[in-house]
Formats: sequence, structure tokens, C-alpha cells
Amino acid sequence: MPLTLEHVGIIAASIPSPSSRSITLGPLHIHYYALCIIIGVVIGVWLTYRRWTSQGGNPDLVYEVALWSIPAGLIGGRLYFDLTTPDQMGHQWYAPIAVWQGGLGIWGAIACGAGAGAFVVRRRGASVMAFLDAAAPGIPIASGIGRLGNWFNQELFGGPTNLPWGLRIDPQYRPATYVTRTTFQPTFAYELVWDIGLGVLLLVLSSKMRIRPPALFCLYVCLYSAMRCVLELVRVDPATLIAGERLNFWIALIGVLGGGALAWYFQWRRPESAVAAQA
Repeated sequence: MPLTLEHVGIIAASIPSPSSRSITLGPLHIHYYALCIIIGVVIGVWLTYRRWTSQGGNPDLVYEVALWSIPAGLIGGRLYFDLTTPDQMGHQWYAPIAVWQGGLGIWGAIACGAGAGAFVVRRRGASVMAFLDAAAPGIPIASGIGRLGNWFNQELFGGPTNLPWGLRIDPQYRPATYVTRTTFQPTFAYELVWDIGLGVLLLVLSSKMRIRPPALFCLYVCLYSAMRCVLELVRVDPATLIAGERLNFWIALIGVLGGGALAWYFQWRRPESAVAAQA
């Protein structure tokens, strides 16, 4: 297909993709995807520490929870990816655990990470619900920063677009259906902006309102899932389909309904005596 002036204008206005996925520093080979996740996790843990200790919580508990929930989240995220999209794993012997190549399902990561963290908090005699709310704003901020890793890996983008903020994707990463197209919807960037905004919103709500734990965490699940419902209709990477829609769309829809219902219950319907007993 010949390159026209229209195509040149589109490319000039689009977002470029990084030319490299990693950097080598002496004996170290650092993947940008992993680096983005690490930075996000550090910021999320720091924010949780600030919120938990401001409530009089034990600061050592935050580090202990992080020690268990972060590895559990990575394992859960990778297992979710392996089980739901086995055709994307690759054929190397290490493919099922190759997290540096991308492929961490947020639903598996949150479920396993939150479960491990809740187990530790309960064993230490602290309030699981209060800790979930303390951690709630940091989770979307951490995952939003981690989404930058998808930019370096040229993955999780949406359908073709001529919008000025379209993302240029190299030919080897384009779906076969759109191999002749150049720019695509940068869904990773949409999620990044939404996640950061959601984290800020949760911080503002918790400072302006009396939130009954774990309503803030449930609200995070609801609003994050709402965004994912929309993005799953835009993304074009291979995925398991159920009733014509991506599996993650249905999981996100459950998150919207379940998270919203639980947020409403804990904030407005749960008896005050139960809240006092949990505190």
C-alpha cells in the first residue's frame, strides 16, 4: 500500500512505541515491564503505609502483608493468564512463568494478593476490612503505573484508529486482521489515566466522608471494573470468548455489579453495631 500524505500526517501525530523492551546494565538484563510493575508496587505499598499508620495501625504489618501478597499476586495473575489464554503463553519450557514478557491477569492478581494479605492481617489480629480500605487507593495507582509496561511490550492495544493519540505498533505485534494498519487505540494509556484518577478519587472520598470499611475497597472494585467493561469492547488481542464477548468483559461486569452492591451495603445498609464490632 503506497504511503500518502494522509498517512504521513497520521504517523506524525501518533504516539510512538518504544524500540526496546529491556536494557542491559553490565550483567543485569532489566525488562521495562518488570520495572514498571516494581515502581507501581513500591508507590502502592508506600501509600498504604501512610494511610494505615495514620489510623494507628502497626507499620510492620504493612511490610509483612507486602511480603506475602505481592508474590501471591504475581502467581495469581500469571495463573489467571495461563488458564484463560493458554494459546498466548508461547512454547518455551518457561512460558507459564514468563511474566517479563507480559501476561498478568489483574483479576487473578487482586484475588490472590488480597487473599494472602487478608490471611496475614487476620493472623496478626488486625481488622481485615480496615486494611482493605487503607490499601484501596494504592492498588489502582500501582496497576496504572504497571500499565506502562504494556507500552514497552506493545501489547493490550485496541482497534485501529486515525485519532491523533493513536499508538504506532510495529508489524510483528499487530493482529493478523490488521497487519496493514499502523496506529491503534492506546488502551493501556486509557487504563493508566483512569487508574490514577480512581486512586485520587478514593483518597478524596476517604478524606471528605466517613467511609465504613470495606466500602472503599468495594467501590474500587466497582469503578475499576466499569472501566474494564468498556476497554474489553475495544481491545483486539486474542481472548477467550463467551457468548460473543471477551471473558474479561464478563468478569468485569461481575465486578461492577458485585462491587457496587457490596459498597452500597457496607456504607449504607450494614448495621452500625456490626461496624463497631469489626473496628
